[in-house]
Amino acid sequence: MRRGHVAVVGAGAFGGWTALWLLRRGARVTLLDAWGPGNARASSGGETRAIRAIYGGDRIYSEWVVRALELWREADRRWGAHLYRKMGALWMCGDDDAYVRAALPALEELGLAVRTLPLTEARTRFPQVSFDGVAKAYLEEEAGTLLARRACEAVARAFVDEGGDYAALAARPAAMRSGVLESIELSDGARLEADAFVFACGPWLPELFPDALADRITISRQEVYYFGAPAGAPRFAEAELPIWIDMEEGYYGLPGGERRGFKVADSRRGAAFDPTHGDRLPSSEGIDAARAFLGRRFPELGSAPLLEARVCQYSNTPDGHLVVDTHPDADNLWIVGGGSGHGFKLGPALGEAVARHVLDGDRPDPRLALGRLAELRGERRTLFDQPAGASGRRAPGESP
Repeated sequence: MRRGHVAVVGAGAFGGWTALWLLRRGARVTLLDAWGPGNARASSGGETRAIRAIYGGDRIYSEWVVRALELWREADRRWGAHLYRKMGALWMCGDDDAYVRAALPALEELGLAVRTLPLTEARTRFPQVSFDGVAKAYLEEEAGTLLARRACEAVARAFVDEGGDYAALAARPAAMRSGVLESIELSDGARLEADAFVFACGPWLPELFPDALADRITISRQEVYYFGAPAGAPRFAEAELPIWIDMEEGYYGLPGGERRGFKVADSRRGAAFDPTHGDRLPSSEGIDAARAFLGRRFPELGSAPLLEARVCQYSNTPDGHLVVDTHPDADNLWIVGGGSGHGFKLGPALGEAVARHVLDGDRPDPRLALGRLAELRGERRTLFDQPAGASGRRAPGESP
């Protein structure tokens, strides 16, 4: 396989990085995407994402974040891109802070600093934040912002510059025979043959593989808002305010990223959504709820104007874990997805791991296997439930 041909479908955070790592490992690689890297329909589109390593008891993701941070920094040096911006993350919890506490031993071993922030210090350091209803606060120091759309474009550009083949085409699997997928059907009418295939096309996976993924990966509509801070108010910019995560209310946000406004995202799972044909207009109910939240947590922004809004989607698995596995009917067909709102940050490390699985034949972590979804069919964990096998509550994800 080291010199074989691999076709990767999807140029988002998972597919783009997987294609680049496969190429760097010596494979011939074709990367395909229906609308292009970082497009408006993609889960990896939009301006910014958060990167943080607090993951309750799920050490696997904390370890991936450590590796991802190394690779984001390396990409910035190599490409001169400044895609990762360190600013820390302020975690605000009610009486139940088990999710954060469960992560602390692993993060200490991994060398990532998390400070318990006494509320008196938090109020002094961040006077723009109301800590009413907050019982515990933590500051994760290595957390930061990633420039999402630009990152997808940069990865795709590097892939082509380093010798990969890219085409803006949609793809579907052809028939599988004797445990093998021989080719995929392209939207221009052609067929593409390869030795192995990786489908990393986010919310389109259940449509492409209904027998394996229907009712196992569900797509939910997620709204993101950008509100206008007062003129000349650096206290709401990234130099003076970190990423913030409100564990009680389910909102998180980024201060002033890319001058788009003060980002507020509702991480609670929305209604079912069609990523191809769904209209992406924000709801008045969602805007009103976000503005009411702002009035409680950031009082100066309670009447702030809405500058813009986006509708994205989460590709949710029942337990919140990703999917990295071969298709049950084809050993050379890999499915990579189920980001569940928290996957973007992991892209460089996940792509590195997937390339290793495809080329070296080693098996992924069983928690990411397709088979476990059959056992969980019908189970739907809520936003703040911890994924199976870990302790504590689950954190909000990262949408556009």
